Amino acid sequence: MKIKRKKGFFSISAVAKMFSVHQQTIRLYEKEGLLNPKRSEGNTRLFSEEDIEKLEEIIYLTHQVGINLAGVQMILKLKKQMKKMQQQMNDIFEETQEQLDKESKISEQAVKESAKRIMKLKVDKALPSPKENDHTDEHVVDMDNWEIEYEDE
Repeated sequence: MKIKRKKGFFSISAVAKMFSVHQQTIRLYEKEGLLNPKRSEGNTRLFSEEDIEKLEEIIYLTHQVGINLAGVQMILKLKKQMKKMQQQMNDIFEETQEQLDKESKISEQAVKESAKRIMKLKVDKALPSPKENDHTDEHVVDMDNWEIEYEDE
């Protein structure tokens, strides 16, 4: 029962026509705390897009599914809690992912440093002791240009 609407605020009479319900029905939903439209300076109800979407859901639950207003209140409350919990889970996931990325970079750097130290030890152990007259650099290894590849799991 989706209806295309223009953006903006709507009066109770316009909203009642949109959904083919009596204005008293909408006032009842407001009285029960299911809706909370804004008010103009003249105390006229002003329904936003969000109010209309919520009203659409309330009408669906009450008229088509047959749920009473107490049930609708519970459903809306649970949906709100679920949305809040989902946001909290998303926040925790993002924080965890950021921490994992940081730790991964730290570990990668530690592995590179360890590999350099190991190669230096191997090179130092493999090199013959320097002779006094030997001025060649043929045993020098440039370890700064080495790259270590990591496999993704």
